[in-house]
Amino acid sequence: MARDLKNKVVVITGGAVGIGYEIADRYLQKGAKVAILLDIAEAQGLESSKSLCTKHGANRAVFMKCDVTKDLDTVYNKIINTYETVHVLINNAGILNDHLVKKTIDINVQALIDWSLKFWQHMRTDKGGKGGTIINLVSIYGYRVDQYLPVYQASKFAVMGFTKSLGHTYNYNRAGVRVLGICPGFTDTALVHDPKTWDDESIAKDFGVFVKKQLWQKVDSVGKAAVDVFEKANSGTAWLIEGAKPIVEV
Repeated sequence: MARDLKNKVVVITGGAVGIGYEIADRYLQKGAKVAILLDIAEAQGLESSKSLCTKHGANRAVFMKCDVTKDLDTVYNKIINTYETVHVLINNAGILNDHLVKKTIDINVQALIDWSLKFWQHMRTDKGGKGGTIINLVSIYGYRVDQYLPVYQASKFAVMGFTKSLGHTYNYNRAGVRVLGICPGFTDTALVHDPKTWDDESIAKDFGVFVKKQLWQKVDSVGKAAVDVFEKANSGTAWLIEGAKPIVEV
């Protein structure tokens, strides 16, 4: 069953730049009512919402400053008080730094779970909600392993397990909320230009060689994939987008 984005209220964490911004742009092109960009980077967020409004129309994009590890309740209340219903949540905020173990888990796993469950409760049709879709940015490292980023990979394996379990047909049938995963391969964003590996000195050189051999893509490929997944995917599924090729279920 094809779904469409017309008149949908979309919330995107880490929405000021990169993949988050690209998804906002694509969803607005597809007729979303408003893209709410959440990000810790205030100046960039305001600039991004302004440029999206210039392109798509007044009030089509809104920025709210947000630290996903601390501001869930405050920002959630602000969003619901303003828009009443959120149809789509995209958990895109993330960190790639294997030196910062706790911060990686706090942002990539704990915050993503907390935001998902909060909006899942809001959307669930068996409790008076209107249904909806939660899309988690999983990464290829949600199911693929190499030797360079054990902490980051652990965080993304956790996200994959959470996504497939909460999105399971059993939960979808009772609550009417789709939960989906997108697994981008190496994508040209600020996140990957200076990745901190867990043992920098000794493996940085090997990692540098490894990275050059991967299939790269620009953020527009991930933005397009985020539209395709929204329109076509069943709950509990995850989709690879790598090397700008068409999406494939994983």
